Amino acid sequence: MFPFNVRVYGILINEKEEVLISDERTENVSFTKFPGGGLEYGEGLLEALIREYQEECAFDINVIKHIYTTDFYEKSSFNDSQIISIYYQVKNTSAIQIRTTTKAFDFDPNEKVEDNKRQSFRWVPVHVLRIADLTFKTDQIAWTEFLKTLR
Repeated sequence: MFPFNVRVYGILINEKEEVLISDERTENVSFTKFPGGGLEYGEGLLEALIREYQEECAFDINVIKHIYTTDFYEKSSFNDSQIISIYYQVKNTSAIQIRTTTKAFDFDPNEKVEDNKRQSFRWVPVHVLRIADLTFKTDQIAWTEFLKTLR
């Protein structure tokens, strides 16, 4: 039996037409992606996405619509599992009070670091975020599919 790693991510656009992205560094690997993370055993996809936003961003969301599900083989960058990622458009339902920055990988020097993982958030104008700004192929495809919904 081969291990699968199911991931769920949210694309959040604010009232200024900016998208929230996450810059992360783990085990000396740096990457930029949409907020979200792994499905835990016993969770549904939407439940996991809501939990991930609460854990990472400390605010609540509603899921608006499905955007994209991985439709090709992708091996994890961190282990031997196969990644399956599901993307949704989301909207915040509580105030956003996380620290954001305009510079990539601008980590808070006062942030408590757990498991050698650093994370910072940025608002990037929708018309400015390029596919190449996102590290993983699935995020790149999801962003392309999301942009189609705006036309």
